[in-house]
Amino acid sequence: MNTQATPTAIADETLAQPTAAVIDGKAASTRLLEEVTAEVASLAQQGVIPGLAVVLVGEDPASQVYVRNKLKRTVECGMQSFEHILPSETSQAELLALVARLNADADVHGILVQLPLPSHIQEDAVLEAIDPAKDVDGFHRMNVGALVQGADALAPCTPTGCMRLLRDTFAERGGDLSGLHAVIIGRSNIVGKPMASLLLAANCSVTQLHSRSQNPAELCRQADIVVAAVGRPNMIGADWIKPGAVVIDVGINRIAQSAEESPTGKARTRLVGDVDFAAVSKIAGAITPVPGGVGPMTIACLLANTLTAARRQSA
Repeated sequence: MNTQATPTAIADETLAQPTAAVIDGKAASTRLLEEVTAEVASLAQQGVIPGLAVVLVGEDPASQVYVRNKLKRTVECGMQSFEHILPSETSQAELLALVARLNADADVHGILVQLPLPSHIQEDAVLEAIDPAKDVDGFHRMNVGALVQGADALAPCTPTGCMRLLRDTFAERGGDLSGLHAVIIGRSNIVGKPMASLLLAANCSVTQLHSRSQNPAELCRQADIVVAAVGRPNMIGADWIKPGAVVIDVGINRIAQSAEESPTGKARTRLVGDVDFAAVSKIAGAITPVPGGVGPMTIACLLANTLTAARRQSA
């Protein structure tokens, strides 16, 4: 079975082949980055080189890694990269002044302020200060509102990446998700809520589960598509999943592994998703791994958003 199988075909094959197809986010992100690189080159021939500005405040190690990876991919795709690393004591006024300068800079088509910000800076105030046309994270209220209304908007990168993986997985339907029942576990502004809007726009029937939902496992078992974005390691077990369902695991959780449990014989931390991969892969039709699933798509979609923003601003 490959990741192109439809839910019906997957369900029919469940007894014959109990192991789910693994949805390869690395391969999908590579394909998307190749498309972006080719289109950046085409745009450059018209005298426009997309530019992405990334702003990091403070010295959070995880944020530093994310920023470094984003900047590396930006350059590899032929875009201009503008890096702004600010000390943790940077004031909100200073950060807002930098955002204003980037808004006015014609060479900068996309602005990303890496979250989280230090506690003395109000994240909402900074995100709302970004020009919506340059808001490649898709967090500005104007872009959020346009997404909810079904208008053409810069959408958050992780949900956009999930949609790309889903359309690839349902390739035998031409990527058409119409009529499928999608259950989203989690209602964050970054993933859960925009994911619901994108799935509704794709003509899915959407159910959103959260901490106050009653009988969540029962509701989830009705889904053709499950998107888990709740931030709880291995929360979703096999009893939550309908045979043949497609499972997209957005969760990235670090858990401790003792020396006895570790394949290296040394204590370590490892990454797991919100879905119990070993259990769910025995009943699902297709599933994303963690790592290697949704994660690689986020940066690829960020660069795709930057390309879109550059096209619109140069039109």
